Amino acid sequence: MRHTVEKWAVLILVLLLPLLSMAVLPLADTSEPRYAEIARLMVQTGDWITPWFSPGVPFWGKPPLSFWAQAASMQLLGSSEFAVRLPSWLCAIFTTWILFHGLCRLYGVSLALWTAIIYNSCALVYIASGAVLTDPFLALGTTLSMVSFALISQGVPVSRLWGYGFFGGLAIGLLAKGPLAAVLIFVPVMLWSFCHRKTHAVSNRPPWLKGGMLVAVVCLPWYVLAELKTPGFLDYFIVGEHFRRFLDAGWQGDLYGTAHQKAYGTIWIYWLLATFPWGVMMLATVACAIRSVRFRLALKAMLADPLRIYWLCWALFTPAFFTLSANILWTYLLPSLAAFSVLVALLLDELRRQFTFSARSCLPLAGVVPLVGLMLTFVMYAKPDIRNSERTLIYYVAQQAAPDVPLVYLGEQPFSALFYSRGRAGRISKAALPEKQSSGASFYLAIPKAEQAEVARIVGGPLQVLFQNRRHVLIKLPNAGAQLSSTNDKQALIKG
Repeated sequence: MRHTVEKWAVLILVLLLPLLSMAVLPLADTSEPRYAEIARLMVQTGDWITPWFSPGVPFWGKPPLSFWAQAASMQLLGSSEFAVRLPSWLCAIFTTWILFHGLCRLYGVSLALWTAIIYNSCALVYIASGAVLTDPFLALGTTLSMVSFALISQGVPVSRLWGYGFFGGLAIGLLAKGPLAAVLIFVPVMLWSFCHRKTHAVSNRPPWLKGGMLVAVVCLPWYVLAELKTPGFLDYFIVGEHFRRFLDAGWQGDLYGTAHQKAYGTIWIYWLLATFPWGVMMLATVACAIRSVRFRLALKAMLADPLRIYWLCWALFTPAFFTLSANILWTYLLPSLAAFSVLVALLLDELRRQFTFSARSCLPLAGVVPLVGLMLTFVMYAKPDIRNSERTLIYYVAQQAAPDVPLVYLGEQPFSALFYSRGRAGRISKAALPEKQSSGASFYLAIPKAEQAEVARIVGGPLQVLFQNRRHVLIKLPNAGAQLSSTNDKQALIKG
């Protein structure tokens, strides 16, 4: 009983710690503030059909489920970092609940609890649970589908709702990431059914007709409305985002950023990072099994579980699928980590039997990522400008005596500048800078640090830096030259 209480305490702590970083850390470019700004525009425009990348530019890169949740959270709690991050944390909570309750019915409370601890203390899960991303919604959908199928395929006496859970998870995935969700769900199920000769479990047990109708009713209306509202959406999203993005290294058709060109096989390096520290532990166990009989027996017993191939198919398909993809991020692995956690929990249980040690001795591993995360949170809170975020610069401008003086960025505005300025931060090119300066109207100019010398030449005098962060220096134009006009101006200067 005492050991169970300790495990519950660890799980609750691991689940709650991300709330601190969610509340205090600024949104860091590019993904977090980009998605946050899309959600903010959804609230501002009242358009709940088309997510907007910027006013007049539709965002065709993702379905709207995550933006709906983030926009709703901002309507309730305001446009804060905590509000826009909260939906991802709730996804982690719901995913954990599904995983725990499903595994309680398959293996019992002890192994289900271990699985929940392992899952939430993996590096990627811990970080993603407190970040503005779409991937936690996909992971919620795939976990609901796969755990539901595991229960009904084994004939476990559960509520009929679990049968519809498979299709509910599919609908969540289709509205969170699109057709990729169907691939990540159906292919592991089909692989398992053929490998384990369980095709009857696939064909007979799920309510395919009613479930398919449920998915269509939930998902199709938005896809149709999105295409009607902004024609071209389906071609870009289905063909571009689901084929060209992954097959074409450095895909030039990306409308909303740059392609993440990586060497083939990089996903497995990401796998080590995403599963840390448990992935390292599992690989060490496999290495030890080469020379140790007891380690081999533990692995063999773990793989003797009736659902072993199912968990393996689910855990390995996602990294295998992206092995030959050139355009990847480590967050793509999130849907596979629930199954990975089940495998690690099964392995720990068998190691405990072979070596007669208390599994609680592995609990410190669950604290590695949260402890590092807590330390980094304190460091970044004390020095917020070590991240690529414009929060402090925007706040500095907002605190000045002349709030009507506009702020413009030389070149592109970072997404964090757009979010924190509520879309008011403008942009200007070098070619247009002399004309704007000659107009006589005052404005703040944020300049990339590498461009200071050239801007000084354009404006005809040295720059009087008012503020600086990691990427930009802030000046106010028209430029008065090397001399400041008054004592008050001198007091306005601050050290970067």
